[in-house]
Amino acid sequence: MAYRETEKMRLRKAAARQQIAECTYQCVAEGGFRNAKITRIAQLAGVATGTIYRHFESKEDLFAEIFRLATQREVDKVAETLASDGSATDRLEKALRRFAKRALTAPVMAWSLIAEPVDPKVEVERLAYRKAYADLFEQAILEGINEGCIPDHDARQSSTCLVGAIAESLVGPLSPTQSGQATAAKTDNNDPLVDTIIRFCIQGLTGTRS
Repeated sequence: MAYRETEKMRLRKAAARQQIAECTYQCVAEGGFRNAKITRIAQLAGVATGTIYRHFESKEDLFAEIFRLATQREVDKVAETLASDGSATDRLEKALRRFAKRALTAPVMAWSLIAEPVDPKVEVERLAYRKAYADLFEQAILEGINEGCIPDHDARQSSTCLVGAIAESLVGPLSPTQSGQATAAKTDNNDPLVDTIIRFCIQGLTGTRS
C-alpha cells in the first residue's frame, strides 16, 4: 500500500519550513546573504542542518525563497502607495519616497536585496522583481500621461529608468563599505538624500522642477 502523508504531517512540515525561512530572513537582515550560514540558521530554527535540505534542495534555493519573501513585501508597499489618492505624480513621489526611506531604515536587508553579490538563482529573482517594480511604475506613468500631469512618452522605458535611478542612488549609502549600515537606521539625516533622489526622478518624468 502506498504511503500517504497525513494532514498532521503536512502541517508539521509546513511549520518547519516556515520556521527555517523566518530564521534565514533574520540572518540575512542581520548580515546579508554572505553571512547567513546554514549552521547558524539551523541553530536558530532548532533543527539539524540536514533538516534544512529536506525542505530546500540547496542553500541557493533557500536564499531565493527568502529573496522572494523579502522583496515581495517591498513591492506590496510600493503597490499600496501607488493605489492611494492623489495625482499620478503625487503617488509616484510618495511611492519612491517610501521605497527609499524603508531601504535606509533597514540598510543591511536593503543592500542584500538591491546590490549584494548573490548566487545566480537569487540574481534571477532580483531581475524578476526589478521588472515587478517597473510594471507598477509604468502603470502609474500611463495614468499620469492620461491625466496630463506627465508628458506623453515611452512609459515603459521611463519606468525602468526609475527603477535603475532609485536603486543605483541607494547603492553607495547602503554599502557596508560606507560610513556604517548599523547607524543608518538610528538617524534622521537621510531626508536630504531622499529629497534629492525624488526630485531627480520626478523632474525627469515631468520635465519641471518640483
